[in-house]
Amino acid sequence: MTGFSRRVEQVSISGIREVFEAAGEDAINLGLGQPDFPTPQHAREAAVEAIQAGEVDAYTSNKGTEELREAIAAKHERDNDLDVDPGDIIATSGGSEALHIALEAHVDAGQEVIFPDPGFVSYDALTHLSGGTPRPVPLREDLTMAPEIVEEAITDDTAAFVVNSPANPTGAVQSPEDMREFARIADEHDVLCISDEVYEHQVFEGEHRSPAEFSDTGNVVIVNACSKAYSMTGWRLGWVTGATDRIERMLRVHQYAQACASAPAQYAAEAALTGPQEPVAEMREAFQERRDVLLDGLDEMGLDCPTPKGAFYAMPKVPDGWVDEVIDRGVVVVPGDAFGEHGAGYARISYATDMETLKEAIDIMADATAAVR
Repeated sequence: MTGFSRRVEQVSISGIREVFEAAGEDAINLGLGQPDFPTPQHAREAAVEAIQAGEVDAYTSNKGTEELREAIAAKHERDNDLDVDPGDIIATSGGSEALHIALEAHVDAGQEVIFPDPGFVSYDALTHLSGGTPRPVPLREDLTMAPEIVEEAITDDTAAFVVNSPANPTGAVQSPEDMREFARIADEHDVLCISDEVYEHQVFEGEHRSPAEFSDTGNVVIVNACSKAYSMTGWRLGWVTGATDRIERMLRVHQYAQACASAPAQYAAEAALTGPQEPVAEMREAFQERRDVLLDGLDEMGLDCPTPKGAFYAMPKVPDGWVDEVIDRGVVVVPGDAFGEHGAGYARISYATDMETLKEAIDIMADATAAVR
């Protein structure tokens, strides 16, 4: 009997999914990593119009439509002050595929990939699937990743390191000084920096800066998506951009794994990027208001929580048994160790839910906190 690849055997089903399956059907879900807002109407209409006009019945270019890539390039100029050639962009099936092809194209068997711990669950799994060796590094007390820790972890076998700001699961936002240092590290050590900027527009304090702004060598690749900014998780439309030679190698992986991103989603994304941006600001303001309510609630419970300056997650330190008690009482949260060894003793709470539901969940979490103390 044909066995299974060692790469796949090193990867397990996400701990986040296990929590969902263990929760009751009526549970309040504070574990979900997606906005609770509708996709902007003008983006939906653009997809419908393209479908009705028969414009989505065939493959697009492997890289995506020229109009979408021009819209992405214009977005980088508008938001990041970056001059990106539309030819150096690949539209992908969500940010997840962008991460996948970036690692597949740059990591050889046994080479190391450095990433934050706690960090997004895909970093470890996709490193294994590319044949690489994960090198998670612990975070600062405020849950940001220290450039000096990354630099100390680099060896002759290091292929890449991942920066994620704003971050999942912590909500932490790296400073511009950190981003400048990450670019320096990539340039001086000649290793790839993969900058995961999917939560770019959910910044409440500070500012989002990309390491690509500070790099002179082409050693930074940006991964982004419409998923979080425009509440388009189900549309599966992301992109990756970088130096021409890197894009050409990533395209080799993308064209055989995916051929092209979904055509209707490309039209929706183009409209989202070029149309009114008020929905983005409205979501950000709502998330910040919810964050403040959640932080006040956690403080009243006596739980220490580094202030999340972006995304829509909080990661408080919690006592033993807290996560199980909260889930048993009907609120889904995710144990911190689902995001890495150094996440133990924390829990990830998503506040991508309406205020009334969030307040109800806070009351339940308060009762659970009292019960385990």
